[in-house]
Amino acid sequence: MDLASSSSSSSSSLTYDVFLSFRGEDTRESFVCHLPKALELKALKIYIDKQGLKKGDNLSDLLKAIAESKLSIVVFSENYASSTWCLKELVQIMECKEKQNQIVMPVFYKVDPSHIRKQTGSFAKAFAKHEGDRKKDKKEVQSWRSALRKAANLSGWDSNKYE
Repeated sequence: MDLASSSSSSSSSLTYDVFLSFRGEDTRESFVCHLPKALELKALKIYIDKQGLKKGDNLSDLLKAIAESKLSIVVFSENYASSTWCLKELVQIMECKEKQNQIVMPVFYKVDPSHIRKQTGSFAKAFAKHEGDRKKDKKEVQSWRSALRKAANLSGWDSNKYE
């Protein structure tokens, strides 16, 4: 198969232009509520979890939407790492970056990027809790740490620089 047909067939299988990953309780009513509107004004098709996942909900639709997106915007906030759903999304996003060349754009919303990279502050507290939970698989927790480090090392937008 030639490159032209390969790229057109892979891009035609993408359903969304942008997948938006965020911690709802931190950003849903502030920063994130404005972001989809701004992106839709640019005629972009957005996947956003509008209701918020509840305990026991299935992640498969979210993970599928990530794989079917050209770009993922990850809005890191104070409590992002306390959500296992956010961390599972992030692992999938980083896998899509590696395997499908998906573009990943981190947004550091009222959080220092170095806290994410070094996993200090609220990120250290969240991981202490995850690692103390015997129900959580240690390899999965390590994959969350790795995905966070990789994502935090990408070029992104830091809201602290614009306050």
